[in-house]
Amino acid sequence: MLKVDGLSISELQKRRSAKWSGYGEGILPLPVAEMDFEIAEPIRRILIEMLERSDTGYLGPVPELPINLAEFTKTRWGWEIDQSQVFIATDVGVGMVEMARTIVSPGDSILINSPVYHNFYGWIRELKCIAVDVPLQAVDLRYTMDFPAIEAAYAAGIKVHFICSPHNPVGTIFSKAELSQLADLAKRYNVAIFSDEVHAPLAYDATEFVPFLSVSETAREVGICVTAASKAWNLAGLKCATIITQNEHWKQLALQMPESVHWRASLFGAVSAAKAYECAEWLDAAIETMDRNRHLLAKLLTEKLPNVGYRIPDFGYLAWLDLTDLNLGEDPAAFILENAKVALNSGQSFQASSHQFVRLNFATSTEILTRAIDNIAAAVNSRK
Repeated sequence: MLKVDGLSISELQKRRSAKWSGYGEGILPLPVAEMDFEIAEPIRRILIEMLERSDTGYLGPVPELPINLAEFTKTRWGWEIDQSQVFIATDVGVGMVEMARTIVSPGDSILINSPVYHNFYGWIRELKCIAVDVPLQAVDLRYTMDFPAIEAAYAAGIKVHFICSPHNPVGTIFSKAELSQLADLAKRYNVAIFSDEVHAPLAYDATEFVPFLSVSETAREVGICVTAASKAWNLAGLKCATIITQNEHWKQLALQMPESVHWRASLFGAVSAAKAYECAEWLDAAIETMDRNRHLLAKLLTEKLPNVGYRIPDFGYLAWLDLTDLNLGEDPAAFILENAKVALNSGQSFQASSHQFVRLNFATSTEILTRAIDNIAAAVNSRK
């Protein structure tokens, strides 16, 4: 049976990616959404073959990408997509921004639901639009949409609603009923839903994730999906995402995007993404390891940092931790970096009022995860 697990620290320190090259010596880096795993062997082989042929030119046609993506979505979620409505972009951010450019003007309002992936804020600034925030509601760290507040915001004049589905960083998968209600509201108020679904393949129970465009005909009228193989197969540096539409109106808008949206993506990225969607066995093995780690993290926190709030996430490898009761100051992530030598994301980058939260990436080895929590616990205990 295929096993996928975290590499040793000595191997990881040879990496040149942002996660492992962005911090000083002796720091355990657990912020950036990269996996500490080896990539799937079929992806590695196809990249090596391309390099051996010096096949390093511009991105040409990669017909197997929409074919394999369509087969994956159908098998995984029962979602049938139109291969002619799959468009390539450099990454999810470029896909969201360039599709939004087809309908927004500077000064338009775009809705978000914080705490949310911090790059949403940057994308809205890039569009010269106004970010309107309707925060998620939380009960015991279980986050849901605030539909009365969303409707009020829509009625006040929202052009586009950026959603993160599944939702990073809080670990929630929205239900079909929630997404259907959102689609109905969007149609009523003429709002476009842009669904960032890059973490979707990482649901622990694949049946729980519902692609927004699969929800209803209404969802297909009001929405587009932007996704990639980057998070689920650890291919972010190869630069390729896909924009998916299921409506003639949105298809025509996608065709109006500049040609550069396609050309700025990577040949390596498109070929690797196509191959990734055939690597379900690797994905399932990686999910099994992350499943182990999300429960290990709960055990470690219960034993060593029982005052930390943590709800085991429904998907992925990102833990949203409430450190309020540790009293580590205005920015607990800064305290932990300085005193525990563990790098985490500060919660305030996802929502200003979440400054007592941190985001931790547990797609790593049990050794690194255990050492990180030991270091944090030692630093916290040294203050007592």
